[in-house]
Amino acid sequence: MMDTSALKTSSQNGNNNNGNRIYLTPSSIQPQFLPRLEGQEDDWNLVQVLGIAKRRILVIAGVAIVVMAAVVAITLKQKPVYEAKFRILVEPVNSDDSKLSKITSGTEGKVDKSSLDYETQIQVLKSPELMTSIVKELQVSYPEINYNSLVDSLTITRLGETKIIEIRYRSYDPVKIKVVLDQLSQAYLKYSLEDRQTNLRQGIQFVEKQLPPLQKRVDGIQQQVQLFRQQYNLTDPDAQAKQISDQVRLLADQRLAINQQLAKAKSIFTSLQEREGAQAAFQEAPIYQQLVTQLRQLESQIAYESTRFQDDSPPIQNLLEKRERLLPLVRKEAQRAWTIKITEVANEIQTLDSQSQVLGQYEKRVHQEVEQLPVLAREYTELQRNLQVATESLNHFLTTRETLQIEIAQTQVPWQLVQAPTQPEAPVSPDINRNLVLGFVASTLLGISSALLAEKLDNTYHTVDAFKEKLKLPLLGTLPFEKQLSSIQNPAVAEKTPTAKLTNLSSEESSGSVALVDRVSKLVKDYGHYESSKFLEAFRVLHTNIQLLSSDQPIRSIVISSASPAEGKSTIAFNLAQTACAMGQRVLLVDADLRRPQIHCLSDLNNLWGLSSVISGNMAVETVTRQMPSISELSIITAGPIPPDPTKLLSSQKMKQLMADFHEAFDLVIYDAPPLVGLADASLLASHTDGVVLVARMHKTDRSRLAQAVESLKMTRGNILGMVLNCHKGNSLGYYNYQ
Repeated sequence: MMDTSALKTSSQNGNNNNGNRIYLTPSSIQPQFLPRLEGQEDDWNLVQVLGIAKRRILVIAGVAIVVMAAVVAITLKQKPVYEAKFRILVEPVNSDDSKLSKITSGTEGKVDKSSLDYETQIQVLKSPELMTSIVKELQVSYPEINYNSLVDSLTITRLGETKIIEIRYRSYDPVKIKVVLDQLSQAYLKYSLEDRQTNLRQGIQFVEKQLPPLQKRVDGIQQQVQLFRQQYNLTDPDAQAKQISDQVRLLADQRLAINQQLAKAKSIFTSLQEREGAQAAFQEAPIYQQLVTQLRQLESQIAYESTRFQDDSPPIQNLLEKRERLLPLVRKEAQRAWTIKITEVANEIQTLDSQSQVLGQYEKRVHQEVEQLPVLAREYTELQRNLQVATESLNHFLTTRETLQIEIAQTQVPWQLVQAPTQPEAPVSPDINRNLVLGFVASTLLGISSALLAEKLDNTYHTVDAFKEKLKLPLLGTLPFEKQLSSIQNPAVAEKTPTAKLTNLSSEESSGSVALVDRVSKLVKDYGHYESSKFLEAFRVLHTNIQLLSSDQPIRSIVISSASPAEGKSTIAFNLAQTACAMGQRVLLVDADLRRPQIHCLSDLNNLWGLSSVISGNMAVETVTRQMPSISELSIITAGPIPPDPTKLLSSQKMKQLMADFHEAFDLVIYDAPPLVGLADASLLASHTDGVVLVARMHKTDRSRLAQAVESLKMTRGNILGMVLNCHKGNSLGYYNYQ
């Protein structure tokens, strides 16, 4: 029997100084790790695609084989199709075109080197009008031929940018192909020489019929333009309008100047009627000025002599007589000068008035011309437009006639058969080599696409990097897949391997309450080689990583759980307990899965009583705690009878007290808990331990359920120590084989 003194001591020391019961040891190993789940829709790189292709090689091979088999079957079932062709030169070569360009260089419309509309010509060659006669001749030998079947099997194309038309025909009968192509070549050559020229000559006849009335119309409009110009003396309405406008402006300026002069003359005439004006007129008369000068001199002499003589003296009397004779002359000359001046002004007024009247009449006539000019301009413009339209129509028909004549000259040389039709010898379809190559490429692509689609629809992880990238959880260990670990462990063998009992991690129960996990039967014969196996080394690495999670306080209790059943959690818990014992720790393995317990199967212990018996009954812990016969440091508490409500038992106060006692009594307590998704059992246990180790199985663990498990622990504030990947088949664990 095991030594339960430590467990009893722990139970007795369960009270603190205040008398309060201590039910658990708080988790102070490390801060709570809450991972962030990232989206799962990431782009694939080349390395990932290659990994997918390697993993899905069976899907790729299966799809590729099926598609390739279908391609081969279809290719072999196809009836051979033959094809032949002939080629026709439909335009003259460049030397003829150069001569033709010299002939037509003087025409208004120049002919291009390639004046043939090939698209239209091809449609004409396939038209029912041209094909009807050909079909009738072919039906003599091949009654099944009609217009639709002939056109469907016929391909007419222009050979690149050349002046050659290529005609191809396909059929199952090579002899029929030769007959059809011969008939087509003869019919097309005949069409090129007769029918095309006939159409061109009909066009010329139509053009020549339209030319006389067009010419007559042009001549009539030209005559109307000539009469219009003669009648209204109108050459250019715009120029004439400008000229008349200049005349109006000039007449207005002239009339303004004359009116100014007339007003000035009338003002002078009025002033002459007054005294001041008359005196001004006297001043301008030279004779009057001379007489006035003489009178002034005589007045001066009289005044001088008056100082010397008496008024009745002879000299003074003589001077006075001279003055009296001079005064009438002055008056007469003044009258004459005034009369002359007023007559000149009156004549000037009359002349300016006459000029003003004449300019007014001329200006009035010019204004009438200005008013009439828009009407004349509109009539002249309409005549010019009609003449232009008629002239353009005439020139267009003349150019068309010249072009048609040139085209007739071109078609005088018929089409030439540059490649005669021959009877085909080898079929063009099916092309076995091409079909096989295309089938291989298509099958490969479809296989890869199917693999990528299957990968897209797959909701599991397949690589270690995918687990680390998506979950962002510490990777505590990666356990390899071992085919040898497939049989249930023999108790006799267990006794011969005292260090550890390792079980297969890849085949735990999948459903039902009586499922078993595969265990180790016999890997090696001696203990030394057994310890060097990569399977045992993986558990040693797992145990070491768990212990290294905290440097302040060692890990004393952990819960091992998974997102879903059958992922190897019980097997990992059992083997981790053995490994910890081999590393010198006192370990207690508690089967806390009160729904589908497995520890008693792995350890070959009976499950008549266990954890449920302690919690729900009065059975002592020492009674249900059993040691492995081959490992003295390993104690196991099985689940016991399955209770009706496991959650109620695990959440009870007694269970919390038991967990606290276990924590104090052993170096490491491992709880094998039920899956996290859909059950609260593991979350209840996790909150009273140092953390949870989350087990995930390569190629099997569902992503969504794993995300739910992480979210469940996050909601209950459970501490996730890290994850363990089970059943890894890759080569990344090769370092375990290092000796």
